[in-house]
Amino acid sequence: MKAITYNVPGDPSVLQITERPIPVVGANEVLIEVAAAGINRPDILQRQGKYPAPAGVVQDIPGLEVAGTILKTGVGVNEWQAGDRVCALVPGGGYAAYVAADAGSCLPIPRGFSLEEAAALPEVLFTVWHNVFQRGRLQPDENALIYGGSGGIGSMAIQLVHLTGAHAFTLASSSEKKEYCLKLGAEKAVGYDEREIQEELSNDSIDLILDSLGGKYTNINLELLKPEGRLVFINAMEGTKPALNILKLMTKRLHITGSTLRSRTKEFKSALAKDILKNAYPLLENKRFQTLVRYRFPVEKASEAHALMESRNFMGKIILYF
Repeated sequence: MKAITYNVPGDPSVLQITERPIPVVGANEVLIEVAAAGINRPDILQRQGKYPAPAGVVQDIPGLEVAGTILKTGVGVNEWQAGDRVCALVPGGGYAAYVAADAGSCLPIPRGFSLEEAAALPEVLFTVWHNVFQRGRLQPDENALIYGGSGGIGSMAIQLVHLTGAHAFTLASSSEKKEYCLKLGAEKAVGYDEREIQEELSNDSIDLILDSLGGKYTNINLELLKPEGRLVFINAMEGTKPALNILKLMTKRLHITGSTLRSRTKEFKSALAKDILKNAYPLLENKRFQTLVRYRFPVEKASEAHALMESRNFMGKIILYF
């Protein structure tokens, strides 16, 4: 099969097309003929040698989400059969013509979505649903601040927050990205400058913050949150060891948590997929939901797709198609 691999960590130019054996389908797995694969920041970090795949997962083929058609099912799989079209969360190996996926991490293609559009869903959908709605317990009419609103996770988070009847606010780095966020349903889009944040967003006004930066923004978040507010970390691109105003945390009775997805168990991901199918899919299939895909690259141009993501000069999601 055709796969995108790299021999040594490096810049996007290390990605290359190679031939690899089609994966063997294990128990409770399905073999998917991949139509498209989504690109995510962990793919960049893996290619750079900073975020290796978990043990037992192919190490030199990036890719955490795919969409395609099931060709074969393994022992113990009852919920899927050959011919079913699915999108799937995988721990690696997604940049390939075929991938073996845990059956519990697969979801049907939402009504009205193409395979390419569905390929951009699993990683951000699992991340947002768990961190905003399960871990963050967002309720209708609450205020949520989403960091990086124009990216893949932000584009998903803004729309789901809006469609559940809560109020989405976001941070974005340019006027074009701010306008994009507003079109997705954000009520206000603000720059990353500390003074602008303080001027545009009131202290004690936010119920939930989904933070991918950390660093100096941590204490800014503590000011913005209402008493009993929730701060959820999904990355820390500005630093993992910020100074923390513990007194502010105590007096406002704030809740700080965070999570990563790739290392979670198959059982966790399966349970999360069931919750998503029941509660998030009606939102995705709402006619107001806008596709996240804005950039499509043939698999042969994977290096160009990675370069675009690294430039940060993009909005929404980037996918590779086969």
